[in-house]
Amino acid sequence: MYCTTYKSPLGALELVASTTGLVAVLWPEDTDARVPLADAPVEDPTNPTLCRTAEQLDEYFAGTRKEFDLPLDLRGTDFQVEAWLSLARIPYGSTATYGEQAASLGRPKAVRAIGAANGRNPVSIVLPCHRVVGANGSLTGFAAGLEAKQFLLDLEQGEHRLF
Repeated sequence: MYCTTYKSPLGALELVASTTGLVAVLWPEDTDARVPLADAPVEDPTNPTLCRTAEQLDEYFAGTRKEFDLPLDLRGTDFQVEAWLSLARIPYGSTATYGEQAASLGRPKAVRAIGAANGRNPVSIVLPCHRVVGANGSLTGFAAGLEAKQFLLDLEQGEHRLF
């Protein structure tokens, strides 16, 4: 596995990739418990997947990229991977509730399981768990904190332009 540091408006993110694809986008305060990595990654800022990820994150933060196009190497249970991939179907600038996400997977009673899976989403921003909100529209749980979640939602509404 390979890693590099990406300087984002929300702090330094550690990008991690395998030979297959992007494995993780880790927040400054992330723990091994949230996104366990089997092997310690080796620093490689020239890794093609990491370079593409950094380029696409630059575009996202500049407001010119609405969807990511990256190879992913998602490591989780079948349910977690299904939940994480479903995040990509929430349109840029929109939100969905945990209940709506669960229903979209044909599992309307799995709201808490969806919340738990989203909490372990290893590729935040790329698979946009920040777009999932509580049933009443309130901001709930996010690995980088609710201020970061609000920042990303505001960015997608055109309220921040950074580059």
